[in-house]
Amino acid sequence: MSREERQRAWRRGWWAETLCTIALRLHGYRIMDRRLRTPVGEIDILARRGRTLAVIEVKAREDFASAAESVTDRQKQRLIRAAGWVVSGRPALAALNLRFDVMLVTPGRLPRHVVDAWRADAQWLRSRGEISW
Repeated sequence: MSREERQRAWRRGWWAETLCTIALRLHGYRIMDRRLRTPVGEIDILARRGRTLAVIEVKAREDFASAAESVTDRQKQRLIRAAGWVVSGRPALAALNLRFDVMLVTPGRLPRHVVDAWRADAQWLRSRGEISW
């Protein structure tokens, strides 16, 4: 991928995340962080509503189907580990219900929010030492 293509992809991702944060705020979420880098991966959006902490992956594609299919198992595991890292560093978050969502962005349409897109088996991850919360 050329430098120009990387920059274009970065801009498209940034705008998609911006659109998603606006939509989330309109639905009562408080955006806690964006493009949150951790030693184990990046979280696109970290948002809270009530007692729920949502780890949100944003996917921008030409259509909703390809956006939904672009979330890989490897990305899911990376997000689970990143969420564990964030929660372990912020003890107040440990009391919240953790949820993994995906927001799908396509040209000319409002973002589609897939709530609880997958679940983390926290007990299994703890047994492997991948998370400490």
